[in-house]
Amino acid sequence: MEDTLGQLKITVVRGKKLVIRDFKSSDPYVILKLGNQTAKTKVINSCLNPVWNEDFSFSLSEPAGVLKLQVFDKDRFKADDKMGHAHLNLQPLMAAARLRQIVGISSEGSILRKAIPESDNCLAADSSILWVNGEVVQDVWLRLRDVESGEIELKVKLTNLPVPPSK
Repeated sequence: MEDTLGQLKITVVRGKKLVIRDFKSSDPYVILKLGNQTAKTKVINSCLNPVWNEDFSFSLSEPAGVLKLQVFDKDRFKADDKMGHAHLNLQPLMAAARLRQIVGISSEGSILRKAIPESDNCLAADSSILWVNGEVVQDVWLRLRDVESGEIELKVKLTNLPVPPSK
């Protein structure tokens, strides 16, 4: 049985150095998947460094899984071209949220945990998990896989966290 852990709010901020899939550019959009939940950004025409700034919410349940991200180039007369994929393991975010509850951290802007790029994740740079405005927050740059270049910036927030029972 799955236990609801709160809301996961994802902002797809922007992309940079995306690959060319049309003649001189691409028309990128992003698909996010968490379990059986899916969301899609709008298409940005003729742009390799798109800015979306689009917000999406997902219900987060135990066990917290992996946020999957795929980037495509919109094509009018044929199947959309793949522009790469990435994933974000949500376990470090969940562990930071649990740590905050156990230790009772309430200082605004406290760093709860740091995530670093490794071979088994898609992080393009170090990423801190913070406690901000009553939310566990992580800003990440994800490096796209199976393409020559490309990164996607996400802002991830864990909200509506359950209050642990008093002892």
